[in-house]
Amino acid sequence: MTHPLLRVENLQTHFFTEDGVVRAVDGISFSVEAGEIVGLVGESGAGKSVASASLLRLVEEPGRIVGGRVAFDGETLFEIQTDRDGDPVLDDDGRPVETEDSLSRREMRTRIRGREIAIIFQDPMESLNPVYTVGGQLREFIEVNRDLGKQAAKREAIEMLREVGIPEAAARYDDYPHQFSGGMRQRVLIAMALACEPSLIVADEPTTALDVTVEGQILELVADLQEKYGTAFVWVTHDMGVVAEICDRVNVMYLGEIVEQAGVDELFHDTRHPYTEALLRSIPRPDRTVEELDPIAGVMPEAIDPPSGCRFHTRCPEAREACTQVDPDCRVLVDGTHPHRSACLKHDVFDGVGYETSPPLDNETRSGVDVTLTGDGGRPRGESDE
Repeated sequence: MTHPLLRVENLQTHFFTEDGVVRAVDGISFSVEAGEIVGLVGESGAGKSVASASLLRLVEEPGRIVGGRVAFDGETLFEIQTDRDGDPVLDDDGRPVETEDSLSRREMRTRIRGREIAIIFQDPMESLNPVYTVGGQLREFIEVNRDLGKQAAKREAIEMLREVGIPEAAARYDDYPHQFSGGMRQRVLIAMALACEPSLIVADEPTTALDVTVEGQILELVADLQEKYGTAFVWVTHDMGVVAEICDRVNVMYLGEIVEQAGVDELFHDTRHPYTEALLRSIPRPDRTVEELDPIAGVMPEAIDPPSGCRFHTRCPEAREACTQVDPDCRVLVDGTHPHRSACLKHDVFDGVGYETSPPLDNETRSGVDVTLTGDGGRPRGESDE
């Protein structure tokens, strides 16, 4: 039986603060096949970046991975032990205990990070050390992870800079990060990620800080390199346009949970969750003329105190009383090689929870100020100028 390149099962990452526990990632599951680009999308605060950092165990205090399992190429990277009730087993310090199959932190650092799974961070200026040359940083990364000598690593670094489209790569090798544009710095990070020919790259919003022209160039570069090397990607973004252009499958996150999973075509043309529908409505489209954008009403609640039941119910136009009481899991609506899943009570797979018979919620009132772009200062709906 074949297994996916990456399998994430019930991943939970919480932050323990003086004000309470922030449930940033609260039980997500997804997979990535070899050579596939899988999107992880949602608004800011959905938990995307924390989820991506958790895959490589890069979460720092006060954050902790408190549950779940992540496997790569059939090998367990980490798994949290559970008792008979499914609760995590804790040590004397109250920290979750990992199973014996889990890799040690040293094994993660020496065997997995960089060599097998690489990560591209959101801000290239923060990711590159400003006091070292670009070429020196790339050469050192190759030296450490590929056991090459200094001169061989330098030749490989120059070749990778050339591969990602840096003009006059040999001459630019000794330049510092501030001498590169934002798009060129992002290309350097992509070169660094590809230098060890990993099987999987986690790209955490790598084009967010770039203008649209440079973003288009980076996406075209990634597509070309992905085809050439067969590298799989977890592409973290809030930009549904990017998702439509490069992703094979998509996971939509809201407040620490995955609410819809589907192939990219199915997600856009057969949307099954109100949150995904709201994300798509809020995007300007070149084939339509509209007087104003249609933003999602209200704001995302805090992960330290998520709403009861479905976490989207406070902003959902289709929410009913049952949605305040039942927290739906992501269930299969359309089966197949990669099933279409949704976590919404309106679907027949949740028959019996009382959605159809429960009264609708008045979310215009519950979400507070009407969020529009009409320039009326956030006046509540229905209030006149008189």
